[in-house]
Amino acid sequence: MRPHRMAWTLLFCLLFVIPTKAQTQAPSPRPLGRSGSAPASDDANDAQQQQARDLAKKANLARQALLKADTDKLLKLAVELKDYVDKSNENVLSVDVLKKAEEIEKLAHSVKDKMKGPN
Repeated sequence: MRPHRMAWTLLFCLLFVIPTKAQTQAPSPRPLGRSGSAPASDDANDAQQQQARDLAKKANLARQALLKADTDKLLKLAVELKDYVDKSNENVLSVDVLKKAEEIEKLAHSVKDKMKGPN
């Protein structure tokens, strides 16, 4: 009976003591960087990269919204210019037509620059 009790005690210790020791092992050391010290926190780099991506995405969305608004205005100005030209005749060139054409030109250059991006 005694060996039987000793076997159960040994089994009990093996079941509960060994897994506890395995869970409390120290984490393995991080590999050293080029300078011989531990590398900068990967989590901080990941967070910074994610923040940079989010800012770039927001900037791109804002740029896209401005492009849409400017192209809508460009279309409106082009339609107005066409109306002015249709109303004028071959002998009369209205100052309003020239002003509209200059405004369209400036806006078109602005749209072109915005399409190129922040470079």
